[in-house]
Amino acid sequence: MFLKPDCIPCILNMSLNYLRKLSVPDEQVNKIYSDILSLRPLRGEIWDITSPEVIESIMRKIMMAIDNDDPLAAEKEKQNQRMLTAYTSLKRMVEKSAYPLSTAAQLAILGNAIDIMMLDGMTDFQNIINEQLANPLQENAFEVLEKRIMNSKSILYFGDNAGEIVLDKLFIETIKAQYETEIVFVVRSMPTLNDATLKDSEQIGMVNLVRVIENGIDGPVPGTQLHRCSRDVKSLFQKADLIISKGGGNFDTLDELPKKHKSKISYLLLSKCRPYQEHFGVGLHRPILYHG
Repeated sequence: MFLKPDCIPCILNMSLNYLRKLSVPDEQVNKIYSDILSLRPLRGEIWDITSPEVIESIMRKIMMAIDNDDPLAAEKEKQNQRMLTAYTSLKRMVEKSAYPLSTAAQLAILGNAIDIMMLDGMTDFQNIINEQLANPLQENAFEVLEKRIMNSKSILYFGDNAGEIVLDKLFIETIKAQYETEIVFVVRSMPTLNDATLKDSEQIGMVNLVRVIENGIDGPVPGTQLHRCSRDVKSLFQKADLIISKGGGNFDTLDELPKKHKSKISYLLLSKCRPYQEHFGVGLHRPILYHG
């Protein structure tokens, strides 16, 4: 999905919140923010570009200005630990469910709410679980996902945020408990925002469950531009029977692929903004399960 007018104030607000979380002095914030405002897409001069590509440019400016290539490392570690603390009760919830795979998929989607840029700690996520688990996924959409998983010998799973990765692990465990399929989990090569990297997958034990690889992209882009990924990722993408894409950044970038490449992608994300509401026809902060 290319940039929409709604995306510009959202990206600018996200950038400012990010800088505030880093406790950057006001004088430096002013300088960095002025530099960010010089980007042509944020001035309405370029529209055929995705939000993750714009955010990559912003992240490069911030990282260079503060001389830190993983500014939210400590925050991501805390988010992972918080979710690991909740993991046992969430796993029990899945195991007791009449439809474990559906519940695990729904939790994985709701995990997309664990976004440092949007929410403030575990209380918010627990509220989202309580409110939204009562609303099942679109029946037809889940049936398609279950059938795709059932018929897949290999799955390529693109992860999104730290913290959220714990729910991805729970979903993958549930898939493996029911079906014999090889799953490869993909993380960012370079830190960006609060997105999961290899370090996060090691912290939460994903590396002990499935093969985990970096996407190979040589920049802090919070998405998956396939043409910039490693040969390994491109090869796995071509060979996989099913692609699972988590989060908005992965959707925005993968959705711009030619139609022939999108037919085997299933997108799991949360409706966080007006463009998503309009594109998917759902309410704000509602779970989305969409198939290419």
